[in-house]
Amino acid sequence: MDARTKIVSALAVAGIFGVAGLMVLDMTRGPRAAPQKGPTAVPVAVGSVVAKTVPLRIHAIGNVEPYTTVAVKARVDGEIMSVHFREGDEVKQGALLFEIDPRPFAATLQQAQANLLRDKALLERAALQEQRYKDLLDKKFISQDAYEQVRTNRDTAQATVRADEATIASAKLQLDYCSIRSPITGYVGRIQIQQGNLVKANDVNPLVTINQVVPVFTTFSVPEQYLSPIREYQAKGQLRVEANTANSSRQSVVGRLSFIDNSTDVTTGTIKLKGEFPNTDKALWPGQFVNLALTLREQPNAIVAPSSAVQNGPNGQYVFVVKPDMTVEMRNIKIDRAEGDDTVVASGLKPGEQVVTVGQLRLAPGTKVSVGGPAPAS
Repeated sequence: MDARTKIVSALAVAGIFGVAGLMVLDMTRGPRAAPQKGPTAVPVAVGSVVAKTVPLRIHAIGNVEPYTTVAVKARVDGEIMSVHFREGDEVKQGALLFEIDPRPFAATLQQAQANLLRDKALLERAALQEQRYKDLLDKKFISQDAYEQVRTNRDTAQATVRADEATIASAKLQLDYCSIRSPITGYVGRIQIQQGNLVKANDVNPLVTINQVVPVFTTFSVPEQYLSPIREYQAKGQLRVEANTANSSRQSVVGRLSFIDNSTDVTTGTIKLKGEFPNTDKALWPGQFVNLALTLREQPNAIVAPSSAVQNGPNGQYVFVVKPDMTVEMRNIKIDRAEGDDTVVASGLKPGEQVVTVGQLRLAPGTKVSVGGPAPAS
């Protein structure tokens, strides 16, 4: 092979290796990205602005109180012979709760009854003697003083009989006090003095406490500036009070406003209110803390937006309104009040408009959005 042939062969080999190198370099760079056609729409969730009737309510936290509380105490001294209930039971009015040893009081009653029989016999004899002396006085056989003495004896015997009758009534009453009965229908608490112990009449510690829970009260306090509207609307009719416990799946219990305190608390600037609930299902229990809502009136045609759509900015509250071209407008609004998951808007929105409820962090005025897709949490 001559020199010219060797040079051509070397150039051919070098060309082959150069092409292969360019192919490997192109493969390592990967496919080229397609050119962008425009900004990507931001996925969001939206809610509607509507006009509807919304209640004007005052919210507060209160606690449940029994309708009546009775501390049961003994009215006579003695030993507790038996207890006729279990702690926590519901007892009816008039149900037997405790029995105190009745034997001393039964003996006193028998003694009083015996005294009455004796004094009745003396009265009968004194009455007969007074009649005989009256006949003798009419016939002038005795003096007036003698007759007066006999009549005084009869009157004394009558008074003694009446005293004996009163003693018997008292003894019967003391004997009745040995059986302690429930004065109300309610639930009993813990027994303070157990069977076998001696009790004293009107002792400091009660035997047991009974709470009446049907109906039941709830007490709560609201700022004193609400006093005037509360009194104004109460004059027009009963005010509705709703109560529900925290983390409860049950519906709110409905009652009525039954009490407004006669003075405000100067230390807290609040006024105490009380609601009465039928509580026939015993959903409320004394001592519970409950969330309360006092309804003053119903506001018709209120402009309402979802509360999750309202954002806070340097100039106040605002929302993102979705326009027909699927871009958003940042609009400042004025809020009247919040009512559950809804916000009553005083100005800035109209019924039928769509507002963004989820995905606000990725939005700015004029941003294009897509509704219905998966939206990131704000």
